[in-house]
Amino acid sequence: MQRRDFLGCLGGLGLGAGLMALSPQLALAAARPGRYERLLILVELKGGNDGLNTLVPYADPVYRELRPRIGIRREDVLQLDDKAGLHPALQPIMPLWQGGELALIQGVGYPHANLSHFRSIEIWETASSAEQLRNEGWLARTFALAPPPATYTADGVVVGSQEMGPLAGTGLRSIALSNADQFLRQARLAHPASASGGGALAHILKVEGDIAQAANRLAAAPQLMRTEFPRGGFGDTVKTACQVAAAGNGVAALRLTLNGFDTHQNQPGTQTGLLKQLAEGLLALRAGLMELGRWDSTLVLSYGEFGRRAKENQSNGTDHGTASVHFACGGRVKGGLYGATPPLDRLDGNGNLAFSVDFRSLYATALERWWGLPSVEVLGGRFEPLDLLKS
Repeated sequence: MQRRDFLGCLGGLGLGAGLMALSPQLALAAARPGRYERLLILVELKGGNDGLNTLVPYADPVYRELRPRIGIRREDVLQLDDKAGLHPALQPIMPLWQGGELALIQGVGYPHANLSHFRSIEIWETASSAEQLRNEGWLARTFALAPPPATYTADGVVVGSQEMGPLAGTGLRSIALSNADQFLRQARLAHPASASGGGALAHILKVEGDIAQAANRLAAAPQLMRTEFPRGGFGDTVKTACQVAAAGNGVAALRLTLNGFDTHQNQPGTQTGLLKQLAEGLLALRAGLMELGRWDSTLVLSYGEFGRRAKENQSNGTDHGTASVHFACGGRVKGGLYGATPPLDRLDGNGNLAFSVDFRSLYATALERWWGLPSVEVLGGRFEPLDLLKS
């Protein structure tokens, strides 16, 4: 069978909407075991969340000068210390902060930042430099070097997006699904069978078998009886993530997406709604994982292509910028503020914030401190992990 015929057969399976990809794990030499009983959940804040109005430097007078209209009022800020506080829409996650389970990493970015959505998210998801082009996602490279157990339902699962992002690449079993019910419906189209011979046809049948096996495990997962999930798209995404975490033999990584952060205009209302969804979703994620007994074995990290410019624009919004703030939470997280607050009186020539934490240090934290894996080969260099996890 030729490659074009093989691809045509895959298209004929009819699995596009709920299942984007499920390919066999390649046999790899010198594989290193990771602590994949620890789950990693990445939350993509798609579009570029405004860090300055997320972790607000309310005591800095320059903040008021830069944002006379869209700045968060001092009396509305959820004060964390005498200098900074959270956007009021993040009130639902204050219990995580008060319980020491939420870390806020300030000034996350990378050198020579690219302000194109497409290029910058590619840099983040491939863990490359601004001058480097890579095809595989950083999780795909990780799993190629250190495959998760073959008994796992999947290496990685993407929820809320059709883009594989950090899981993009060949040689791993990765699933993209909109919700658990849709995945189960799609799985019914797959009818595992045996076939003589090998090659592409055998591969197709192996894919069908993996689909059915994953569906069976998901269908048999324990139901979350006590956790209430928020209504709406991100609430559904979080619910699906918890269902996947509950299913059978496990998964190493999940990637969730919350879209809409490209706030060039009318930012106050848009960002308020998005941060409220994020906070309610993270709180429900914690509740669901606690019900499953998985909160202490889960690390949640947010990421996004960039932050926003420090000065507000003429449309009551902000334009593409550089450094932003990101979240880490979980039962083993050491809560607090990490990184350095970007100095508002020392912007670059384009009016952008200086970064203090390379985003690849977040990935090094997940690889080395969470999964116990070396990071240099995956990340293409040495990036110091953050000390935000308990042993």
